[in-house]
Amino acid sequence: MDDIDRYLPPWTADLARARRQTIGTLLARTALKYGAKLAVVHRDTRRTFAELDADANRVANALAERGVVRNQRVAIYSHNSYAFVVAYFALARLGAISVPVNFNFVASEVRYVLEDSGSTAAIVEDALVDTLGAAHVALSLGVVIGHRPGWTSFDRLLEHADATPPDVEIGDDDPVQLLYTSGTTSAPKGAIMTNRNLIAQYVSDIVDGEYHRDDVELHALPLYHCAALHDFLTPDVYLGATSVIVDAADPELILRTVEAEGITKMFCPPTVWIRLLRSPSFDGHDLSSLRKGYYGAAIMPVAVLEELGRRLPGVRLFNYYGQTELAPNATVLFPEEQIAKAGTAGRPSLNVETRLHDEDDRPVPVGQVGEIVHRTPHVMRGYWGKPDATAEVFRHGWFHSGDLGVMDADGYLTIVDRKKDIIITGGENVASREVEDAIYSHPAVSEVAVFGVTHPEWIEAVAAAVVLRDGESATGTGIVAHARERLAGFKAPKYVVLVDELPKNPSGKILKRELRDTYAGLADAEEPSSRGEGHV
Repeated sequence: MDDIDRYLPPWTADLARARRQTIGTLLARTALKYGAKLAVVHRDTRRTFAELDADANRVANALAERGVVRNQRVAIYSHNSYAFVVAYFALARLGAISVPVNFNFVASEVRYVLEDSGSTAAIVEDALVDTLGAAHVALSLGVVIGHRPGWTSFDRLLEHADATPPDVEIGDDDPVQLLYTSGTTSAPKGAIMTNRNLIAQYVSDIVDGEYHRDDVELHALPLYHCAALHDFLTPDVYLGATSVIVDAADPELILRTVEAEGITKMFCPPTVWIRLLRSPSFDGHDLSSLRKGYYGAAIMPVAVLEELGRRLPGVRLFNYYGQTELAPNATVLFPEEQIAKAGTAGRPSLNVETRLHDEDDRPVPVGQVGEIVHRTPHVMRGYWGKPDATAEVFRHGWFHSGDLGVMDADGYLTIVDRKKDIIITGGENVASREVEDAIYSHPAVSEVAVFGVTHPEWIEAVAAAVVLRDGESATGTGIVAHARERLAGFKAPKYVVLVDELPKNPSGKILKRELRDTYAGLADAEEPSSRGEGHV
């Protein structure tokens, strides 16, 4: 057998640099090709790719002068803004590791992320400075987006005289970001994202999502979240598409912006698409520019898919499924499949291999429930500072998602539930999403979340929190009866509570943990209101 090393040239710094592809180089290459093209819009700020590229270099050089170095963790704690985008690319060019922080976090949550990541510097919106101060985290550098006496001004960084690229050696497999998981089953963990795994995911998104450099995309979801930043904004920069950033996923703001900016594509979780459809001004806006729509975080109810098809007939819909550790995309359901394969998460993305395994890590047959596992270059390098947790999720050479699913003969994946969201009532397993689908078919129901509550006889009982459509009325008893017509008796909810809204995180994901906590005592009361006849 040949000694292959004899035929390979030695690995040198020059060779590595010539082959390098990083988050920082994506922007530089786009700026060379489409420098005069509009890159980012936010409020009154409108910057071309050449200007964004120069701004990222100026901020990177200014941060370097203030001591930020390769592999240093730097928190970005801000609402959506142009500064967020610049900071992300500037840190990537320094080889620093950005740590986006959820702007809804209270001080103790902020402290956990900064201390766990070892962040010693932070770029913070002025409105969030007090929360960061209450977290009592020691920082060597604090940069404020806005105005705060005693803080380094981000605007001053943008004024730095040197707009040349920083001379920092950065490898394709070097960490570029720590993304903290939602912590639904344990303390949040920092998923280590590298240049290579992020770019592999961008390629899958671009191909499967039919992205194009002529797109004008609306970004309404928080940029600290992996879906907004890595499924959409950075791929847009990679391609040379225009990104229009708004402050929040407010239906009226979204509708106005689509019309004013000629938006061609946007991502919203199902909850936001539903709010858009329910807006009284929906039909009063010119939405004809919109061509592609994306959703994730939950399955879109068939009734909503059909309504979107009627009211936005020119929009091609895509469903993405994944999780933070996958950067985050794993599977896609294409526009032509939305109704025929409704309720599924589609098939694996371009660069993903997906299987279902049993408790002994053996493949399960078609039609049987198993844990969803993946092999893909999308996947993180591991959990920050948690080698045991990393080894557990990567056992036997597969990434173990913690989700349960079933795959049909055509290879389409249906998400059954998170392992912890399976309700075991009287020894029977109930998938909450199956119950949700049944309740969604009720004409008065706008949103629903199904969860388990402790029960003295059945151990767990099925409960549902329901939001009614504006102007519609229904009783919990009627909703239970509706579900019983469509489900086995043990699957139908024992308790229904009518609520004004469901608790959600900023990406639109329903927080079932909060519902379980809020209604933990439903079975204790056994009163008519807890059986679905009252309004909470």
